[in-house]
Amino acid sequence: MDRAEAEAIYDAGRKTCVEVLLALAAQVERLEGRVERLEEELRELRRNSDNSSVPPSADPGAGKRRHQGGQGKRSGRPPGGQPGHPGSGRGLVPIERVDEVVEHLPERCSSCGHSLAAQPARGPIHRHRVVELPEIAVKVSEHRLRRRRCPGCGALTQAELPVDAPRGRFGPRLCAAIATLTAGFRLSRRQIAELCSELFGCEVSVGTVDAILARTGTALAEPQKRLGEAVRGADALCVDETGWKEGGEKRALWGAFTERAALLRIAAGRHRDHAEALLAESKAIVSSDRWWAYEHLDPSRRQLCWSHLLRDFRFHAEGLAHQREFGEAGLRIAERVFEAWHEFGAEVDRRRLRRRIDPLKRELRELCERAARKSAKTRYHRGFARNLLKAWPALWTFVEHEGVEPTNNAAERGLRHAVIYRKLSQGSRSKEGGRATERLLSAAITCRLQGRSLFAYLSQVTAASIRGQPVPALT
Repeated sequence: MDRAEAEAIYDAGRKTCVEVLLALAAQVERLEGRVERLEEELRELRRNSDNSSVPPSADPGAGKRRHQGGQGKRSGRPPGGQPGHPGSGRGLVPIERVDEVVEHLPERCSSCGHSLAAQPARGPIHRHRVVELPEIAVKVSEHRLRRRRCPGCGALTQAELPVDAPRGRFGPRLCAAIATLTAGFRLSRRQIAELCSELFGCEVSVGTVDAILARTGTALAEPQKRLGEAVRGADALCVDETGWKEGGEKRALWGAFTERAALLRIAAGRHRDHAEALLAESKAIVSSDRWWAYEHLDPSRRQLCWSHLLRDFRFHAEGLAHQREFGEAGLRIAERVFEAWHEFGAEVDRRRLRRRIDPLKRELRELCERAARKSAKTRYHRGFARNLLKAWPALWTFVEHEGVEPTNNAAERGLRHAVIYRKLSQGSRSKEGGRATERLLSAAITCRLQGRSLFAYLSQVTAASIRGQPVPALT
């Protein structure tokens, strides 16, 4: 509309002016709604693994980047060690572990060809070690239960299996190997059956593999119970949750982790009651992300993950105007928090850590209080700021308490093994299978945290179960 058109409308009288203004107002309202929808779509499109909890595999173009070997530029150098690199060779194993020593003596002089048969060995010995697999074959034992007739009454009595003899067809070490290949190396039931045939010369059906895993899961019931008690009784622990499938239905896999133990639990969802069931009566300081199921926890006994906060601030820093200013200011504070923490890791001076963190507390508090005020300028980041103020003590627990870190990385690392297992197996097929899976994965991750052999532990578990003895604990 130009000036002449505006004057013509004005000259047409009050009624015409009002009608035109109402039409313009309606058009503005429609345009504002459209802008709001487009801004919301833009915010969702901007979400990725760098600025939110979206996994890297869900980023746009993630498959293409994996196919191309990442998104970094090629250096032009050939793969492998570069010229001048010192390298790292495999050292010699202790002589006690050598099973066979073969001596070799030269027959003729390498210079003139003279016979050396009568000459003794001289000088240092050059050692060449070869590590080889022996021929692998399962050991088959046949227990023959014979009968004897009683001279007194004439009755026939059949011998019974010894207490330590397996009642099934497979021994404890073979069962432990199958469980280890599943929980520790994430092989499918069919792959394990093929491997047993190819390497061990032992024919095992897919159904038998599943039955062995079910029995092993049952044997791990008591260790899982004691593992839960140990994790919940720790001074500090990290928790996280991820998606799961059970019989094709959506479930959630919860995990609680300490430095030396992992407790996994499959639940119906990701709600507060499942978090309460996982933690029970634990008095530990709980590190987690900002998922609402943890909001019932006392903020003074909780630590929010600063890695997640860093991504949240980065998301807002990619916004517009006031939202971008808020995000950039939060990013600077978060980066300084990590600088202070890394300095503390090198010096272990908690008083210095407090001195570094105190001004950052004040700065972040002022930033969040300004952003929490209701205003058109704070529209897109007001909720985030209010959430931080609500859980304020949980931002700084790591400053005062030993054993508490400012991130929840331990839980995310702990769940990564289970996430890969889920992607390969599509979860579990039944509730009973889910119980066995959560116990096997708990054992696998705990053994890894402890630097312990999963196969050796599961061998002890299956052997004890066969003999009716107490099953060894994980903690």
